[in-house]
Amino acid sequence: MKKVCIPVLLFCMLGYAQTDQRIYDIINAVSAERIERDVTALANFGTRHTFSDTVSHTRGIGASRRWIKSELEKISAACNDCLDVLYQKDLVKKGANARIIKDVEVVNVLAIQRGTKYPNRFIIMSGDIDSRISDGANYTDDSPGANDNASGMAGTIEAARVLSKYTFDNSIIYMGLSGEEQGLFGGGGVAGYAKEQGWEIMGIFNNDMIGNITGVDGITSSTDFRIFSEPVPPNETEQQRRARRFYGGEVDGISRQLARYVHKNTKIYMPEMNPMMIYRLDRFGRGGHHRPFNDAGFAGIRIMEAHENYTQQHQDIRVENGIAYGDVLEHVNFEYAKKLTAVNAINLASLAWAPPAPEEVKIGGIVAPSAKFQWSKVSGAKGYKIYWRDTTSPTWDHSRYVGNVTEFTLNGIVIDNYFFGIASVGADGFESPVVFPNGIFR
Repeated sequence: MKKVCIPVLLFCMLGYAQTDQRIYDIINAVSAERIERDVTALANFGTRHTFSDTVSHTRGIGASRRWIKSELEKISAACNDCLDVLYQKDLVKKGANARIIKDVEVVNVLAIQRGTKYPNRFIIMSGDIDSRISDGANYTDDSPGANDNASGMAGTIEAARVLSKYTFDNSIIYMGLSGEEQGLFGGGGVAGYAKEQGWEIMGIFNNDMIGNITGVDGITSSTDFRIFSEPVPPNETEQQRRARRFYGGEVDGISRQLARYVHKNTKIYMPEMNPMMIYRLDRFGRGGHHRPFNDAGFAGIRIMEAHENYTQQHQDIRVENGIAYGDVLEHVNFEYAKKLTAVNAINLASLAWAPPAPEEVKIGGIVAPSAKFQWSKVSGAKGYKIYWRDTTSPTWDHSRYVGNVTEFTLNGIVIDNYFFGIASVGADGFESPVVFPNGIFR
Protein backbone atom coordinates (compact mmCIF):
# COMPACT_ATOMS: atom_id res chain seq x y z
CA MET A 1 0.00 0.00 0.00
CA LYS A 2 1.38 3.41 -0.95
CA LYS A 3 2.26 5.76 1.89
CA VAL A 4 0.56 9.14 1.56
CA CYS A 5 1.55 12.41 3.21
CA ILE A 6 -1.09 14.65 4.74
CA PRO A 7 -1.10 17.86 2.65
CA VAL A 8 -2.58 20.17 5.27
CA LEU A 9 0.44 19.57 7.53
CA LEU A 10 2.94 19.47 4.67
CA PHE A 11 4.82 16.56 6.17
CA CYS A 12 4.35 12.85 6.35
CA MET A 13 3.41 11.15 9.57
CA LEU A 14 4.56 7.80 8.21
CA GLY A 15 8.29 8.33 8.45
CA TYR A 16 9.34 10.32 5.39
CA ALA A 17 11.75 13.19 6.03
CA GLN A 18 10.24 16.66 5.76
CA THR A 19 11.74 18.78 2.99
CA ASP A 20 11.03 22.29 1.77
CA GLN A 21 12.03 23.59 -1.67
CA ARG A 22 13.21 26.88 -0.18
CA ILE A 23 16.02 25.05 1.61
CA TYR A 24 17.28 23.61 -1.67
CA ASP A 25 17.05 27.08 -3.20
CA ILE A 26 19.21 28.42 -0.36
CA ILE A 27 21.85 25.73 -0.97
CA ASN A 28 21.95 26.56 -4.68
CA ALA A 29 22.21 30.30 -4.05
CA VAL A 30 25.48 30.12 -2.08
CA SER A 31 28.37 31.24 -4.29
CA ALA A 32 31.96 29.98 -4.10
CA GLU A 33 33.02 32.90 -6.30
CA ARG A 34 31.65 35.49 -3.87
CA ILE A 35 33.26 33.69 -0.93
CA GLU A 36 36.59 33.69 -2.77
CA ARG A 37 36.26 37.40 -3.45
CA ASP A 38 35.56 38.14 0.20
CA VAL A 39 38.34 35.92 1.57
CA THR A 40 40.74 37.61 -0.85
CA ALA A 41 39.63 41.07 0.26
CA LEU A 42 40.12 40.19 3.93
CA ALA A 43 43.52 38.57 3.37
CA ASN A 44 44.63 41.64 1.40
CA PHE A 45 44.33 43.87 4.45
CA GLY A 46 47.76 42.49 5.33
CA THR A 47 47.08 41.84 8.98
CA ARG A 48 43.88 41.81 11.00
CA HIS A 49 45.59 41.37 14.37
CA THR A 50 43.50 42.78 17.22
CA PHE A 51 46.26 45.32 18.04
CA SER A 52 46.95 46.28 14.42
CA ASP A 53 46.32 49.62 12.68
CA THR A 54 42.83 51.08 13.07
CA VAL A 55 43.37 54.29 11.04
CA SER A 56 44.60 53.05 7.66
CA HIS A 57 42.04 52.49 4.91
CA THR A 58 43.98 49.58 3.42
CA ARG A 59 45.70 47.71 6.25
CA GLY A 60 44.85 46.46 9.71
CA ILE A 61 41.83 45.47 11.72
CA GLY A 62 40.22 48.91 11.50
CA ALA A 63 40.05 48.79 7.70
CA SER A 64 38.90 45.15 7.89
CA ARG A 65 35.93 45.77 10.15
CA ARG A 66 34.89 48.88 8.23
CA TRP A 67 34.93 46.79 5.04
CA ILE A 68 32.82 44.06 6.68
CA LYS A 69 30.33 46.63 7.92
CA SER A 70 30.18 48.20 4.46
CA GLU A 71 29.51 44.81 2.81
CA LEU A 72 26.69 44.09 5.25
CA GLU A 73 25.25 47.56 4.65
CA LYS A 74 25.25 46.86 0.89
CA ILE A 75 23.34 43.64 1.54
CA SER A 76 20.87 45.56 3.68
CA ALA A 77 20.37 48.21 1.00
CA ALA A 78 19.54 45.45 -1.50
CA CYS A 79 16.77 44.08 0.75
CA ASN A 80 15.10 47.40 1.64
CA ASP A 81 17.14 47.90 4.81
CA CYS A 82 16.24 44.47 6.20
CA LEU A 83 19.45 44.38 8.26
CA ASP A 84 20.29 46.58 11.22
CA VAL A 85 24.09 46.87 10.93
CA LEU A 86 26.02 48.11 13.95
CA TYR A 87 29.23 47.95 15.93
CA GLN A 88 29.36 46.45 19.41
CA LYS A 89 32.51 47.35 21.29
CA ASP A 90 34.27 47.00 24.65
CA LEU A 91 37.50 48.40 26.00
CA VAL A 92 39.79 45.60 27.21
CA LYS A 93 42.51 46.80 29.56
CA LYS A 94 46.13 45.75 29.45
CA GLY A 95 46.70 42.76 31.72
CA ALA A 96 43.22 41.30 31.34
CA ASN A 97 45.25 38.22 30.47
CA ALA A 98 48.81 37.58 29.32
CA ARG A 99 47.88 38.17 25.67
CA ILE A 100 46.48 41.67 26.25
CA ILE A 101 49.72 43.61 25.98
CA LYS A 102 48.06 47.04 25.84
CA ASP A 103 44.64 48.61 26.17
CA VAL A 104 42.53 47.79 23.13
CA GLU A 105 39.01 48.45 21.91
CA VAL A 106 37.54 45.13 20.76
CA VAL A 107 35.01 45.98 18.06
CA ASN A 108 32.49 43.49 16.65
CA VAL A 109 30.23 43.91 13.62
CA LEU A 110 26.61 42.75 13.88
CA ALA A 111 23.89 42.61 11.23
CA ILE A 112 20.46 41.82 12.66
CA GLN A 113 17.65 40.51 10.44
CA ARG A 114 14.52 40.89 12.56
CA GLY A 115 11.92 38.16 12.67
CA THR A 116 8.29 39.00 12.02
CA LYS A 117 6.76 36.90 14.84
CA TYR A 118 9.55 36.55 17.39
CA PRO A 119 11.86 39.56 16.90
CA ASN A 120 13.59 38.99 20.26
CA ARG A 121 14.51 35.34 19.51
CA PHE A 122 17.86 35.00 17.74
CA ILE A 123 19.88 32.39 15.94
CA ILE A 124 23.45 33.55 15.23
CA MET A 125 26.18 32.77 12.71
CA SER A 126 29.63 34.14 13.43
CA GLY A 127 33.10 34.36 11.94
CA ASP A 128 36.24 35.93 13.41
CA ILE A 129 37.72 39.14 12.08
CA ASP A 130 41.18 38.96 13.66
CA SER A 131 44.27 37.00 12.59
CA ARG A 132 47.73 36.17 13.95
CA ILE A 133 51.08 34.58 13.06
CA SER A 134 53.64 32.59 15.10
CA ASP A 135 54.20 35.29 17.68
CA GLY A 136 50.77 36.15 19.01
CA ALA A 137 52.02 39.57 20.11
CA ASN A 138 53.30 40.50 16.62
CA TYR A 139 50.70 42.89 15.23
CA THR A 140 52.75 44.55 12.49
CA ASP A 141 53.96 41.78 10.16
CA ASP A 142 51.73 40.22 7.50
CA SER A 143 49.08 37.91 8.88
CA PRO A 144 46.64 37.20 6.02
CA GLY A 145 44.58 34.66 7.99
CA ALA A 146 42.97 33.38 4.80
CA ASN A 147 41.50 30.25 6.35
CA ASP A 148 41.75 31.32 10.01
CA ASN A 149 39.44 32.99 9.83
CA ALA A 150 38.65 34.95 6.69
CA SER A 151 36.89 31.78 5.51
CA GLY A 152 34.39 31.83 8.38
CA MET A 153 33.91 35.58 8.10
CA ALA A 154 33.31 35.37 4.34
CA GLY A 155 30.87 32.51 4.88
CA THR A 156 28.93 34.61 7.36
CA ILE A 157 28.70 37.51 4.91
CA GLU A 158 27.59 35.15 2.14
CA ALA A 159 24.90 33.63 4.37
CA ALA A 160 23.61 37.15 4.96
CA ARG A 161 23.47 37.78 1.19
CA VAL A 162 21.45 34.62 0.59
CA LEU A 163 19.10 34.69 3.59
CA SER A 164 18.36 38.41 3.33
CA LYS A 165 16.13 37.50 0.38
CA TYR A 166 13.73 35.74 2.76
CA THR A 167 11.47 36.71 5.65
CA PHE A 168 11.64 34.69 8.87
CA ASP A 169 9.58 34.32 12.03
CA ASN A 170 12.67 34.50 14.27
CA SER A 171 15.61 36.89 14.06
CA ILE A 172 19.02 36.05 12.61
CA ILE A 173 22.30 37.75 13.50
CA TYR A 174 25.31 37.66 11.16
CA MET A 175 28.33 38.54 13.21
CA GLY A 176 32.04 39.32 12.87
CA LEU A 177 33.91 38.94 16.16
CA SER A 178 37.26 40.42 17.17
CA GLY A 179 39.74 39.59 19.91
CA GLU A 180 39.42 35.83 19.41
CA GLU A 181 43.14 35.14 19.40
CA GLN A 182 43.64 37.15 22.61
CA GLY A 183 41.10 35.21 24.67
CA LEU A 184 37.63 35.20 23.04
CA PHE A 185 36.93 38.80 24.05
CA GLY A 186 34.66 39.61 21.12
CA GLY A 187 32.28 36.76 21.83
CA GLY A 188 32.35 37.60 25.51
CA GLY A 189 31.38 41.18 24.71
CA VAL A 190 28.41 40.19 22.55
CA ALA A 191 27.25 37.53 25.02
CA GLY A 192 27.23 40.17 27.75
CA TYR A 193 25.47 42.63 25.45
CA ALA A 194 22.82 40.00 24.69
CA LYS A 195 22.19 39.54 28.40
CA GLU A 196 21.86 43.29 28.89
CA GLN A 197 19.41 43.56 25.98
CA GLY A 198 17.35 40.61 27.18
CA TRP A 199 17.82 38.72 23.93
CA GLU A 200 16.53 35.15 23.77
CA ILE A 201 19.33 33.37 21.94
CA MET A 202 18.45 29.97 20.46
CA GLY A 203 22.08 29.34 19.67
CA ILE A 204 25.23 30.39 17.86
CA PHE A 205 27.01 28.68 14.97
CA ASN A 206 30.66 29.62 15.40
CA ASN A 207 32.47 29.14 12.09
CA ASP A 208 36.20 29.03 12.65
CA MET A 209 38.17 27.66 9.67
CA ILE A 210 35.84 26.28 7.00
CA GLY A 211 38.17 26.28 4.00
CA ASN A 212 40.81 23.55 4.32
CA ILE A 213 40.31 20.03 2.92
CA THR A 214 43.79 18.46 3.28
CA GLY A 215 44.96 17.80 6.80
CA VAL A 216 48.42 17.56 8.25
CA ASP A 217 47.64 13.83 8.59
CA GLY A 218 47.50 13.54 4.79
CA ILE A 219 43.75 12.97 4.59
CA THR A 220 41.87 14.97 1.97
CA SER A 221 38.09 15.30 2.09
CA SER A 222 35.72 17.91 0.73
CA THR A 223 32.68 16.40 2.48
CA ASP A 224 33.77 15.82 6.10
CA PHE A 225 33.21 18.53 8.70
CA ARG A 226 33.08 18.65 12.48
CA ILE A 227 30.43 19.90 14.89
CA PHE A 228 31.84 20.53 18.36
CA SER A 229 29.42 20.84 21.29
CA GLU A 230 29.66 20.68 25.05
CA PRO A 231 27.54 18.05 26.87
CA VAL A 232 25.73 20.23 29.43
CA PRO A 233 25.79 23.96 30.26
CA PRO A 234 28.52 25.05 32.67
CA ASN A 235 26.03 27.06 34.72
CA GLU A 236 23.66 24.21 35.54
CA THR A 237 22.43 24.12 39.13
CA GLU A 238 23.37 21.52 41.72
CA GLN A 239 19.76 20.30 41.59
CA GLN A 240 20.06 19.78 37.83
CA ARG A 241 23.35 17.93 38.26
CA ARG A 242 21.82 15.59 40.82
CA ALA A 243 18.82 14.94 38.59
CA ARG A 244 21.11 14.00 35.70
CA ARG A 245 22.81 11.42 37.87
CA PHE A 246 19.53 9.59 38.43
CA TYR A 247 17.58 10.23 35.22
CA GLY A 248 20.31 10.60 32.58
CA GLY A 249 21.09 13.45 30.23
CA GLU A 250 24.87 13.59 30.63
CA VAL A 251 25.16 14.34 26.90
CA ASP A 252 21.86 16.15 26.40
CA GLY A 253 22.45 19.82 27.13
CA ILE A 254 21.16 22.59 24.89
CA SER A 255 24.37 22.84 22.86
CA ARG A 256 24.37 19.11 22.17
CA GLN A 257 20.75 19.36 20.96
CA LEU A 258 21.75 22.20 18.65
CA ALA A 259 24.54 20.02 17.25
CA ARG A 260 22.09 17.16 16.67
CA TYR A 261 19.75 19.56 14.90
CA VAL A 262 22.49 20.59 12.46
CA HIS A 263 23.55 16.96 11.96
CA LYS A 264 20.00 15.80 11.16
CA ASN A 265 19.12 18.73 8.90
CA THR A 266 22.36 18.35 6.96
CA LYS A 267 21.72 14.64 6.44
CA ILE A 268 18.25 15.43 5.06
CA TYR A 269 19.13 18.29 2.71
CA MET A 270 22.82 17.72 1.95
CA PRO A 271 23.28 13.93 2.15
CA GLU A 272 26.58 14.17 0.30
CA MET A 273 28.10 15.82 3.37
CA ASN A 274 29.49 13.95 6.36
CA PRO A 275 28.82 15.88 9.58
CA MET A 276 30.96 14.50 12.41
CA MET A 277 29.54 14.97 15.91
CA ILE A 278 32.48 15.68 18.22
CA TYR A 279 31.55 15.25 21.88
CA ARG A 280 33.83 18.01 23.10
CA LEU A 281 33.48 21.76 23.73
CA ASP A 282 36.29 22.41 21.25
CA ARG A 283 39.51 20.90 20.01
CA PHE A 284 41.75 19.52 22.74
CA GLY A 285 43.06 22.37 24.89
CA ARG A 286 41.91 25.03 22.39
CA GLY A 287 39.02 27.47 22.23
CA GLY A 288 36.54 29.20 19.97
CA HIS A 289 34.03 31.99 20.04
CA HIS A 290 31.04 29.80 20.88
CA ARG A 291 32.50 29.26 24.34
CA PRO A 292 31.66 32.69 25.81
CA PHE A 293 28.05 32.10 24.80
CA ASN A 294 28.12 28.68 26.45
CA ASP A 295 29.57 30.31 29.58
CA ALA A 296 26.62 32.73 29.58
CA GLY A 297 24.15 29.83 29.41
CA PHE A 298 23.35 29.97 25.68
CA ALA A 299 23.51 27.08 23.24
CA GLY A 300 26.53 27.25 20.96
CA ILE A 301 28.49 24.98 18.64
CA ARG A 302 31.59 25.16 16.49
CA ILE A 303 31.30 24.21 12.81
CA MET A 304 34.62 23.68 11.06
CA GLU A 305 36.73 21.63 8.68
CA ALA A 306 37.49 18.05 9.69
CA HIS A 307 41.12 17.91 8.59
CA GLU A 308 43.29 20.73 9.89
CA ASN A 309 46.76 21.58 8.64
CA TYR A 310 48.76 23.08 11.49
CA THR A 311 51.50 24.33 9.16
CA GLN A 312 48.90 26.81 7.91
CA GLN A 313 47.64 28.09 11.27
CA HIS A 314 49.31 30.75 13.45
CA GLN A 315 52.47 30.57 11.34
CA ASP A 316 54.92 33.10 9.93
CA ILE A 317 54.88 32.97 6.13
CA ARG A 318 58.02 31.04 5.18
CA VAL A 319 59.44 27.91 3.56
CA GLU A 320 61.26 25.62 5.97
CA ASN A 321 62.58 22.12 5.20
CA GLY A 322 60.60 22.14 2.01
CA ILE A 323 57.32 22.97 3.80
CA ALA A 324 55.45 26.17 2.91
CA TYR A 325 54.14 27.63 6.15
CA GLY A 326 51.50 30.32 6.46
CA ASP A 327 47.75 30.90 6.26
CA VAL A 328 47.61 32.15 2.68
CA LEU A 329 44.98 32.19 -0.06
CA GLU A 330 46.23 29.24 -2.09
CA HIS A 331 45.44 26.85 0.77
CA VAL A 332 41.72 27.73 0.87
CA ASN A 333 39.28 25.50 -1.00
CA PHE A 334 36.40 27.81 -1.87
CA GLU A 335 34.05 25.09 -3.07
CA TYR A 336 34.38 23.46 0.34
CA ALA A 337 33.81 26.79 2.10
CA LYS A 338 30.68 27.11 -0.03
CA LYS A 339 29.39 23.77 1.24
CA LEU A 340 29.93 24.64 4.89
CA THR A 341 28.37 28.05 4.33
CA ALA A 342 25.33 26.27 2.90
CA VAL A 343 25.23 23.99 5.96
CA ASN A 344 25.02 27.09 8.14
CA ALA A 345 22.49 28.84 5.94
CA ILE A 346 19.99 25.98 5.80
CA ASN A 347 20.12 25.50 9.55
CA LEU A 348 19.79 29.22 10.23
CA ALA A 349 16.74 29.28 7.96
CA SER A 350 15.19 26.14 9.43
CA LEU A 351 15.47 27.45 12.96
CA ALA A 352 14.35 30.93 11.95
CA TRP A 353 11.20 29.43 10.38
CA ALA A 354 10.52 27.08 13.31
CA PRO A 355 8.28 27.71 16.33
CA PRO A 356 9.83 28.01 19.79
CA ALA A 357 10.68 24.81 21.62
CA PRO A 358 8.54 23.69 24.58
CA GLU A 359 9.85 25.24 27.77
CA GLU A 360 8.68 22.42 30.02
CA VAL A 361 8.90 18.73 29.17
CA LYS A 362 7.95 16.13 31.77
CA ILE A 363 8.49 12.40 31.48
CA GLY A 364 6.89 9.49 33.30
CA GLY A 365 6.54 5.73 33.06
CA ILE A 366 8.73 4.50 35.90
CA VAL A 367 8.18 0.74 36.45
CA ALA A 368 5.64 0.80 33.60
CA PRO A 369 5.51 -0.74 30.09
CA SER A 370 5.10 2.64 28.39
CA ALA A 371 6.83 6.03 28.37
CA LYS A 372 4.59 9.01 29.14
CA PHE A 373 5.10 12.67 28.33
CA GLN A 374 3.62 16.05 29.16
CA TRP A 375 4.86 19.36 27.76
CA SER A 376 3.98 23.04 27.74
CA LYS A 377 2.00 24.35 24.78
CA VAL A 378 3.88 26.52 22.32
CA SER A 379 2.24 29.46 20.57
CA GLY A 380 2.73 29.02 16.84
CA ALA A 381 3.26 25.26 16.96
CA LYS A 382 0.86 23.15 14.89
CA GLY A 383 2.00 19.93 16.50
CA TYR A 384 4.76 18.13 18.35
CA LYS A 385 7.16 15.28 17.71
CA ILE A 386 8.52 12.82 20.25
CA TYR A 387 12.10 11.71 19.64
CA TRP A 388 13.91 8.80 21.25
CA ARG A 389 17.18 6.95 20.85
CA ASP A 390 19.28 4.20 22.40
CA THR A 391 21.19 5.56 25.38
CA THR A 392 24.48 4.94 23.54
CA SER A 393 23.41 6.60 20.26
CA PRO A 394 24.77 10.07 19.41
CA THR A 395 21.70 11.07 17.36
CA TRP A 396 17.91 10.97 17.65
CA ASP A 397 17.13 7.82 15.66
CA HIS A 398 13.37 7.38 16.20
CA SER A 399 10.51 9.83 16.15
CA ARG A 400 6.73 10.04 16.13
CA TYR A 401 4.59 13.01 15.23
CA VAL A 402 1.71 13.11 17.73
CA GLY A 403 -0.33 16.12 16.58
CA ASN A 404 -1.44 19.19 18.47
CA VAL A 405 -1.58 17.70 21.95
CA THR A 406 0.36 18.35 25.15
CA GLU A 407 0.62 14.81 26.46
CA PHE A 408 1.15 11.40 24.95
CA THR A 409 1.98 7.81 25.87
CA LEU A 410 4.34 5.67 23.79
CA ASN A 411 2.90 2.24 24.42
CA GLY A 412 5.40 -0.58 24.56
CA ILE A 413 8.42 1.72 24.85
CA VAL A 414 10.14 1.14 28.18
CA ILE A 415 11.50 4.35 29.70
CA ASP A 416 14.62 2.64 31.09
CA ASN A 417 16.01 1.68 27.69
CA TYR A 418 15.98 4.99 25.79
CA PHE A 419 16.51 8.72 26.04
CA PHE A 420 13.63 10.96 24.93
CA GLY A 421 12.87 14.52 23.87
CA ILE A 422 10.13 16.72 22.42
CA ALA A 423 10.24 19.17 19.48
CA SER A 424 7.65 21.71 18.33
CA VAL A 425 6.58 21.53 14.70
CA GLY A 426 5.36 24.51 12.66
CA ALA A 427 2.69 24.61 9.95
CA ASP A 428 5.29 24.19 7.21
CA GLY A 429 7.08 21.35 8.97
CA PHE A 430 10.08 23.17 10.42
CA GLU A 431 10.99 21.94 13.88
CA SER A 432 12.49 23.45 16.99
CA PRO A 433 15.51 21.79 18.59
CA VAL A 434 14.65 18.78 20.72
CA VAL A 435 14.10 19.49 24.43
CA PHE A 436 15.33 16.83 26.82
CA PRO A 437 12.90 16.22 29.72
CA ASN A 438 13.36 18.74 32.52
CA GLY A 439 10.70 17.36 34.87
CA ILE A 440 9.23 14.09 36.16
CA PHE A 441 5.61 13.04 36.68
CA ARG A 442 4.12 9.77 37.88
